[in-house]
Amino acid sequence: MDTNEQLRVLGGSAGCISFKERFERSSKTRLAATKINILQINVGKRCNLSCRHCHVDAGPGRTEIMPKEILSACLKIAKQKEVSTIDITGGAPEMNPHLEWFLREAGKLGKRLIVRSNLVILLEDAYAGFIDAYAKNSVEVVTSLPDYHDDRTDRQRGSGVFFRIIQAMRMLNQKDYGIEESELVLDIVHNPVGAYMPGAQKALEAEYKKRLFNEHGVVFNRLFCITNMPVGRYLEYLLKSGNFEDYMADLCGAYNPLAAENVMCRSSISVGWDGVLYDCDFNQMLGLRINHGMPYTIMDFNIEKLRSREIVIGNHCYGCTAGTGSSCKGTTVVGAG
Repeated sequence: MDTNEQLRVLGGSAGCISFKERFERSSKTRLAATKINILQINVGKRCNLSCRHCHVDAGPGRTEIMPKEILSACLKIAKQKEVSTIDITGGAPEMNPHLEWFLREAGKLGKRLIVRSNLVILLEDAYAGFIDAYAKNSVEVVTSLPDYHDDRTDRQRGSGVFFRIIQAMRMLNQKDYGIEESELVLDIVHNPVGAYMPGAQKALEAEYKKRLFNEHGVVFNRLFCITNMPVGRYLEYLLKSGNFEDYMADLCGAYNPLAAENVMCRSSISVGWDGVLYDCDFNQMLGLRINHGMPYTIMDFNIEKLRSREIVIGNHCYGCTAGTGSSCKGTTVVGAG
């Protein structure tokens, strides 16, 4: 399903009124950015896995890889004082041949540096060296582990993936990742396996920690709950399973104005593999580039203009504003979880 078809389906959902109308009715204003603290960089869509929930539609057959020229431009923007976090995602980021170089250069900036890895790739000989590269550059590693039951995780991420993630976590733990007294951070993302919203973040974190340590002997720092966005493969799953309208109705019915005020796009910007700028990673996958007269590539980046830009929105935005909110950092409502 191409992006135009996804947008048509999302716009035609009978499960809720348009997000634009809902937000402007509750907030009495348009959704706009307030700053740019987070530079999120999608370094490519190539991946060694083909997860069912993947909004990026990543996989082994994808060829999109961010070239070094664009990574260099991202590095230049990351040096700006306002940017405090460099958040690297994919695909499997490790499959970008320039990633190790970028980590070395970004690590010199003394800023928060995050890589969102599926971990499974670290078990392959060609990519095993990234464990040391991450530790050397104080990279925070974040991975998706949908469930602490192997069958449920494998249902979403592929056969045998759960135990391979556990194996990679053990290797990271041996490098002091996820250890309480260590500065090396290993975080987990939980997203529901079915067509429903995630549970309470704090309770799930406690349960994950108990289960993963008692049953597998592995530890991690934090768990973040992320609502599955009706984008990419997950949208196709919702349509094929007949759950689309009910899921959209649930998201719309759980709309929370407090979550809407704290959406991640207000303090971040997303860079596509080709250097095009987006308000968020989900807009990127729908082809909804930054608009309203803003510079739209990393080569034209202007922080003065972009920090207060109007955000491009659509009905998929209900995924970030339902319940206690959803972002790359988990829930967005202060004190929730």
